[in-house]
Amino acid sequence: MKRFILTLFSTLLIFGIITVEPKTTDAAEKTFKNCTELNKVYKGGVAIDAKVKNKGGKTKNKPTVSGEIYKLNESKDRDKDGIACEN
Repeated sequence: MKRFILTLFSTLLIFGIITVEPKTTDAAEKTFKNCTELNKVYKGGVAIDAKVKNKGGKTKNKPTVSGEIYKLNESKDRDKDGIACEN
């Protein structure tokens, strides 16, 4: 019985009936239309790294640090301080 199950499983894998798709993230999901949309997901905005300082004054929330997301939404950093859509 074990041999039959093993043979069946192997056959299914070989023919591709059972497949495991790798989990991928779409870069388009991390590009937002505007700061309102970005702030729904990242309440304090997105910082390029943890060492940046906010030039715009006091903010309510601490920004999420992610260089990848920042680069995709860099156009939303109006004061060019390394934090996009700080809130």
